[in-house]
Amino acid sequence: MESYTPLVKKLLLVAGCYRFRSGKGDHDVWFSPINNRHFPVDHKILSRHSANGVLKQAGLPKAF
Repeated sequence: MESYTPLVKKLLLVAGCYRFRSGKGDHDVWFSPINNRHFPVDHKILSRHSANGVLKQAGLPKAF
């Protein structure tokens, strides 16, 4: 099963989001200047619903 993580991270970087710090376990904490919010990004996102959820937390529209 392919991971959505590289595509999600690419969309986040294009939108101006950046990796803020390492999180616990298999997550990193990212920051979105769009809505001034921190949010977790899993290292292996396997569900398109989870991928869209990360984008929503970043203030971006659905992409998957």
